[in-house]
Amino acid sequence: MIEFINESQYQQIVHDMLTMARKMGASAAEVGLSSAVGLNVTVRLNEIETLEFNRDKSIAVTVYKGDRKGTASTTDISPASLQATVLAALNLAKLMEPDPFAGLALMSDMATEKLDLDLYYPWDLTVDNAVRIAKACEQSALDIDQRMKSDGATLNSAQGYHVYGNTHGFLGYYPTSKHSLSCVMIAQEANAMERDYEYTLSRKPDLLESPEKIGRAASHRALNRLAARKLPTQKTPVLFHADIAAGIISHFLAAISGGRLFRKSSFLLDSLGKSVFPPHMHIYERPHILGGLGSAPFDSDGVKTQDKDIVDKGVVKSYLLSAYSARKLNLQNTGNAGGAHNILVKSTGEDYAALIKKLDRGLVVTELMGPGINLVTGDYSRGAAGFWVENGKVQYPVHEITIAGNLAQMFKQLIAVGNDVEKRSSIQTGSLLIEEMTLAGS
Repeated sequence: MIEFINESQYQQIVHDMLTMARKMGASAAEVGLSSAVGLNVTVRLNEIETLEFNRDKSIAVTVYKGDRKGTASTTDISPASLQATVLAALNLAKLMEPDPFAGLALMSDMATEKLDLDLYYPWDLTVDNAVRIAKACEQSALDIDQRMKSDGATLNSAQGYHVYGNTHGFLGYYPTSKHSLSCVMIAQEANAMERDYEYTLSRKPDLLESPEKIGRAASHRALNRLAARKLPTQKTPVLFHADIAAGIISHFLAAISGGRLFRKSSFLLDSLGKSVFPPHMHIYERPHILGGLGSAPFDSDGVKTQDKDIVDKGVVKSYLLSAYSARKLNLQNTGNAGGAHNILVKSTGEDYAALIKKLDRGLVVTELMGPGINLVTGDYSRGAAGFWVENGKVQYPVHEITIAGNLAQMFKQLIAVGNDVEKRSSIQTGSLLIEEMTLAGS
């Protein structure tokens, strides 16, 4: 059974550390505390491979002495440790060079409204039940075909608690939960072996797909990859399956994040108000979706999160900025310290089958390997696997290929967004069709 989190104790810790910082001479201070408890079980070949109970917490305090800033952190919540951590931050601040952009977010930007975003559904899960579910998932996968071998089924259940406070008098907090079940299978035929997986993820345990469904899907995905072929080097349209399409959007979000912009380490410098995508593209943030995987009432500066258009009609309408990066860029704080919250990409209306027909002849990518992204230049090159399409129909699986391009050009050539939206992510998008990329093969 997962141990529950002591919410009132953690709120008091944040309050006490802020009080300490003031008494020790800080002109301002902020404290963030995160705590998580969880259970993780992996079974392989009907045996328990790993069984882990997790209980983690971290506390970070940032103090300001005028324009000087010091940060220290600890995992020890004893009074002596908390006091030593505040003192360490103050001593560091004395050594730092003044930074005129340092400081808390504006008091007027704080998230004063209390929001219940339906993020917390703890699971009273015993080890025996966790093992039973994982075993059922694996067995369902193995029962599909005698060619199947298991690489394990994993059940994970976690709950967390987030507290942030600062010397404006703001103290915000909210609990979260996240549960998942995954299965990894290997299909073997003659000398060929192909690996694939399936998973289910939700804040609510009742919304997880059945273990049997996940197991069967994992095996079918692996079987579909048998007899994979190589391809010759060529220029071709590429359809990123919805399972992995969020990665393309995440590269865009990273490129318009404040830290990269003020450091001038992005290929999208000065893109605000400019056309980056085709006119059909609409990318927007909705941080208050009930139960959303990226939902949050405030960012890591305590700033209220809010709906916004990030791209509308292909034009960049907003960067992703924290209090610090907004000051550095002389722009308005967007409430994105720590990242974006629930990014949605509007579909152009086609379902997956229609996108395959629109692709006509080209590559469907279902797996990507290796980093291969340079956000300074936009250069993109990654190992890939998937399926080859001819005359609007899937012909055969492919592997051992590389796809390459430049993100700026890829964004411009993003000609369709499917309505097959992947909802197991804080970035929700359907499959993405790019007009042309370089495929390097045999």
